[in-house]
Amino acid sequence: MDIALIYLFLIGFGVLVYVLLDGFSLGVGIISPYLNDKQDKAIAMKSLSHLWDSNQTWLVFGGVAVFVAFPSVYAYVLSNLYIPIILMLIALIFRGVAFEFRFKADSSQKWWDLSFAVGSTLAAFCQGVILGALVGDMSSTKPMDAPLVWLTPFSLFTGVALVSGYALLGACWLIRKTENGLLARVKTLARRLMNAMLFFIVYISAWMLLEQPIIAQRWLDWPTNLWLAPMPLLTVFFAYKFMSVLKTRKEPGYKPLVYTMGLFMTSFAGLVAGVYPYIIPGRLTIWQAIAPDKSVYFTLVGILVFIPVILAYNFFTYRTFSGKTSMKDGY
Repeated sequence: MDIALIYLFLIGFGVLVYVLLDGFSLGVGIISPYLNDKQDKAIAMKSLSHLWDSNQTWLVFGGVAVFVAFPSVYAYVLSNLYIPIILMLIALIFRGVAFEFRFKADSSQKWWDLSFAVGSTLAAFCQGVILGALVGDMSSTKPMDAPLVWLTPFSLFTGVALVSGYALLGACWLIRKTENGLLARVKTLARRLMNAMLFFIVYISAWMLLEQPIIAQRWLDWPTNLWLAPMPLLTVFFAYKFMSVLKTRKEPGYKPLVYTMGLFMTSFAGLVAGVYPYIIPGRLTIWQAIAPDKSVYFTLVGILVFIPVILAYNFFTYRTFSGKTSMKDGY
């Protein structure tokens, strides 16, 4: 049994679930300044009030799994990306506090709205910067000891791209959870954000193909690229279905959110396919970084117990609060 591959799958699964679930939670905060009405902002936050903290469980899981299975990666990422990681955690704290204080405040309510929006946007931007810093230069010769070496045009661009993508997830979540004027407003916003997301996907993909020979070789060489062809095709399919469902007058429900999550999954799969078998792109493979057998096998037992429990909890929570959100009765 290849334990390194198992942990790569588990960590990838945890990261993907976090991006999909906390992505729309952060996205609601990102687009909240565009909801001009105070009541609309309250409904947007209330739609997340029973869910946002459980979504972040997956971020903790991903960090712990990396620490146990790939300790050298954990040390590398923390030491070289300390500033964006700390900024992300501070932003998540301000965002979490805003959930608790916003509905209990009177005169300071606008400041908690600002905390919710800025915290969500900064957290998403920092996550994008971290991703861009890791995959933007797959050269093992580049020194990583300077405090701002992660700050590159590519990492800043991926930061803005992830903010846009999370905003789209947030708009799609509100399409499902809201009604009337707010629903119409977020539908219009979702169409614009989808165009922005497609632009970022195309631009970043072209950038990496031109700048990263390892990725270009994998994606462009025949017949290897036959295995990867479904990913761009699925991207086009999900984008088409998304635009189609928003053009109809019927209640779109969860469909826009599902199609947007499909875009995220194909993008994530394309990224993994490009950097595999590296866990630190261009520097360290999963087999070079894996921890001793006793550590990883012992922890694997706990992980295999933990994942079904948290999945069941998430399923129960989302099922319980699956209806439309209103200020009168909550759900």
